[in-house]
Amino acid sequence: MNARRRKELSKALELLNTAYSIIESVKEDEIEAFENLPEGLQQAEQGSKMEEIGFELEDMVGSLEEYTETLDSIISGDY
Repeated sequence: MNARRRKELSKALELLNTAYSIIESVKEDEIEAFENLPEGLQQAEQGSKMEEIGFELEDMVGSLEEYTETLDSIISGDY
């Protein structure tokens, strides 16, 4: 891979890391908000949606982590 493409991928990696940080932060806030709801509200429709969003964001964080690790390997030439 030439230097220009490596530089472009480095920019993409930086953006993915930023996205990861934002999504991780929002996920933690959403899970904390859900956990702070009274049990009755946790089981209500809104509580269920909050919990589901937390799980979806957790999945996204895991995927982004995999993508950033792979991209980092490609950039560093370890792939």
